[in-house]
Amino acid sequence: MADSIEFKLEGVDSLLGKLEAITTETKRKTGRSALRKAGNVIVTQIKRNAEQLDDPHTARSIADNAALRWNGRMFKQTGDLAFRIGILQGAVLKKHPSTAKDAPTPHWRLLEFGTEKMAAKPLVRAAANSRLIEVFNTFSVNYEAGIDRAIKRSQKKGETA
Repeated sequence: MADSIEFKLEGVDSLLGKLEAITTETKRKTGRSALRKAGNVIVTQIKRNAEQLDDPHTARSIADNAALRWNGRMFKQTGDLAFRIGILQGAVLKKHPSTAKDAPTPHWRLLEFGTEKMAAKPLVRAAANSRLIEVFNTFSVNYEAGIDRAIKRSQKKGETA
């Protein structure tokens, strides 16, 4: 496992200049929207990966449980915007589990991480790694567009963004 990941964003100089012109509230609001759209790129890829691995003869579907959720705890503790991306429904089934389409799918962990008798077939990690550039591009385009809208709106009203 890597100790740290370093990357350099190029071509966002115009975005950095605009960030100084808006309020913290606007940064958070547009950031959350852009982050959600970028996260949905990964969720869509998780669903595609899960559909390839899911057994069509069973009622439970891993793809239906792939989700993106706002991480309120991290926001309250650190002030950082964050979404959690993964598979819903916990690791242990209840005593009388449902077999509906959106029922819990704890077996996704066996596919994701493998067992001593079965090789791992990652679907969540693979989705995040395969769409990394698209996620960054989606975030930066949507964030800059949101900031532009906020600046235009504030100029119409004659206030600061």
